[in-house]
Amino acid sequence: MVKPVDPFALHACELLSGVGPCVARRMFGGWGISTDGMNIAIIAWDTLFLKTNTDTEARWLAAGGRPFVYEAKGKAMKLNYFTPPDEALESPALMLPWARLALEAAVAARKPKRRTRR
Repeated sequence: MVKPVDPFALHACELLSGVGPCVARRMFGGWGISTDGMNIAIIAWDTLFLKTNTDTEARWLAAGGRPFVYEAKGKAMKLNYFTPPDEALESPALMLPWARLALEAAVAARKPKRRTRR
């Protein structure tokens, strides 16, 4: 029996659809949202977090984004995911610039790291 997708996960897929068709899958008690096989967002604690990296983190912070932080073995662990601005949750058009940043971070994470010569 396949469990139905959570309404908030479906809404998040609709919001992020400007960067391509999105798929929501159960992941660690929340949801992972991907497009073209790349994870661009997660939903945890009923909150949407979009993929970031060190190059884009300052933009997320400037927009008031909160990082995805969880506790493991008594330590706070931070993943490269941030909340989008609240107004971006209102429409796909307002989410589009943030969805593009998340997709850029996912594409960059997929590329092989450059090897440095010694």
